[in-house]
Amino acid sequence: MKNIQNSPITKITFNGYNILIKRDDLLHEDFNGNKARKFHYFFDNEFPNITKVISYGSNQSNAMYSLSVLCKLKGWEYTYYTNHLPSFLKDSPTGNYKEALKNGMNLIIGDYDNSTFNINNSTLLINEGGAIQEASYGISILADEITQYIKENNLKDTKIFLPSGTGTTALFLQKYLDCEVLTCPCVGDEIYLEKQFLDLEVDKSLHPTILKTSKKFHFGKLYNENYKIWKELKEQINIEFDLLYDPIGWQTLLFYKDKYDLNNIIYIHQGGVKGNITMIERYKRKYD
Repeated sequence: MKNIQNSPITKITFNGYNILIKRDDLLHEDFNGNKARKFHYFFDNEFPNITKVISYGSNQSNAMYSLSVLCKLKGWEYTYYTNHLPSFLKDSPTGNYKEALKNGMNLIIGDYDNSTFNINNSTLLINEGGAIQEASYGISILADEITQYIKENNLKDTKIFLPSGTGTTALFLQKYLDCEVLTCPCVGDEIYLEKQFLDLEVDKSLHPTILKTSKKFHFGKLYNENYKIWKELKEQINIEFDLLYDPIGWQTLLFYKDKYDLNNIIYIHQGGVKGNITMIERYKRKYD
């Protein structure tokens, strides 16, 4: 599990554009995507005093699940806080929530803040979504892989694109890459995303380029256009993407087709498809 690297880059044609996809969804069956990159540091290093990990966020978070894999492999106790759990999910667990429970996650439901967490020398507190400085370790490896591919294939003026939650992956990619990194906000707006960047890097000149989305999307809300482009991607290129972030990412990328050469883009597939089960059920009930 230490060698979670060297995911393939494949060329696809979508809506007439030839785009390269960095397939981080294929890193490992149980531990892949940007969360595997963010938490790689904890795999590659020993923490003899640590016995417990605490984190928090949404009830279908990719980070929630990935941390459950990490803790299971490390033999650490894992406690996760979320402020809401729908009754249907509690009665019939699915997706990331179900898999995290199977890995031994201890879930606490209710309001919380930093004073809620009982932190001591044997506890690791992981910020929501893996927005931590330690994430730079694994993302630097990802950047090295991209740099090597660009060099070996003699690509010029290549840009990297990925949608963002906390923006941690995009931020550290820009730190380690010479080419421009483009991203768009999927949780909140560009002001929220810029604040997330500043929490980890105060020098704005080191931040990736934020592309404003074509419309305001409320995180977790169902949009027919998101479902439509997700299905089109699956039909045209036979790749399943995450249903929360990637539809917004692809729509934003296509929205800027007149400003950026989409044939010169490497799109980062950040995994997260385990969380699709619940979203697909919701979309089918509403739109199919």
